[in-house]
Amino acid sequence: MKKILFSNWHLMRYFRLAFALFLFYQAYETHHWFFVAFGVFFLFQALFNLGCGSNGCNVNYKTQKDE
Repeated sequence: MKKILFSNWHLMRYFRLAFALFLFYQAYETHHWFFVAFGVFFLFQALFNLGCGSNGCNVNYKTQKDE
């Protein structure tokens, strides 16, 4: 768990974290509390490194060719 939280931080993770903090701030300032749900979503993505990367959301499957 520590490895997931403290390693492989890149620009997109920092952006998601900053956006989550911005949404929390906006929820507090404007008293529109539904922003908190979006903030939690982006915070969860930033902390656990989830979500789509720059390559899209595809999964690379390696196929074995029988020759």
